[in-house]
Amino acid sequence: MITVTEATATAGALRRLSEAGVSVWLDDLSRRRIESGDLAELVGTRHVVGVTTNPSIFQAAIGSGEGYEEQLADLATRGVTVDEAVRMMTTADVRAAADVLRPVYEATGGRDGRVSIEVDPRLAHDTRATVAEARQLAWLVDRPNVMIKIPATKAGLPAITEVIGAGISVNVTLIFSLERYREVMDAYLAGLEQAQAAGLDLAGIHSVASFFVSRVDSEIDKRLTVLGTDEALALRGKAALANARLAYEAYENVFAGDRFTALAGARANAQRPLWASTGVKDPAFRDTLYVEELVAPGTVNTMPEATLRAAADHGDVRGDTVTGGYAQARADLAAVERLGISYDEVVEQLEQEGVAKFEVAWQDLLDAVTKSLDSKGVDGE
Repeated sequence: MITVTEATATAGALRRLSEAGVSVWLDDLSRRRIESGDLAELVGTRHVVGVTTNPSIFQAAIGSGEGYEEQLADLATRGVTVDEAVRMMTTADVRAAADVLRPVYEATGGRDGRVSIEVDPRLAHDTRATVAEARQLAWLVDRPNVMIKIPATKAGLPAITEVIGAGISVNVTLIFSLERYREVMDAYLAGLEQAQAAGLDLAGIHSVASFFVSRVDSEIDKRLTVLGTDEALALRGKAALANARLAYEAYENVFAGDRFTALAGARANAQRPLWASTGVKDPAFRDTLYVEELVAPGTVNTMPEATLRAAADHGDVRGDTVTGGYAQARADLAAVERLGISYDEVVEQLEQEGVAKFEVAWQDLLDAVTKSLDSKGVDGE
């Protein structure tokens, strides 16, 4: 439980982050977190106004079995397939979390109070199956504050347009490159235009674009370390922030443009940038680096619990740290390129690895649930 002293300290850094226009979301979910009241406590004391999930998070939560025993027993008795069992458990958790966050959703007019759930990562390169899965997940969760996560693969782009066009709110995930991010914004605007043509109320459609941060530094810094020159080593920890800041510049340009302005007249919402993968992986860096250095209005920062607690404990929130840094950001990425590290190669590799990691985590989850179903005397296949 959070003590009075902790809550008082929390009201500082995380409150300032919220006041600066950054929505604080938690990048984690489990049944234990919901049923213990921990999620509600984070909402009440730590300015958490949203939750994101992914296959790795569910693998960690459900793979342990803790809190899922009764439902697993019921599912085994019914003789469901392992895929159905996993979807029944994950959507139950998202539905319960959405209920916890419903007051935030109501208070913010749908802007926050959101809980995200991802389409099956094995469908990342299949547009039609992704659309069908997104519709099914929205139906299964059956809460207005759910967001369906769709990966920003080439096949995902038309799926984003179609799902938005159907009036379903979307969290676009696994964005690493500036070019792909622009394509994501275009897909969102196309979806809004389809929804408008279909007579839907655009005010009820929301979206965030999850731009990944720390993985960019992990890959580029590894290559800089191999080079080992003073110039290379001085660039460590700079590429991810530069990439994210230039993404925000692109966001500003697109959503100040004529195309969105026309949609905004029909009450459309801008697609907010969401900083994902914000846990610092290099112990040489400050553990709140990707929180403090990516403060800008109209953004979301989804944090693993360790990062959330670090930000609450010693975060140095000093206002906007993004919009004045575009020239330096371009210079930092150009300096990396001059050393022979290809930006295009890195971001393509990270996208492929991102999808593959989620596929592995999903398969591990399926295997764990299969074992649990089998242990109860029912074949999970």
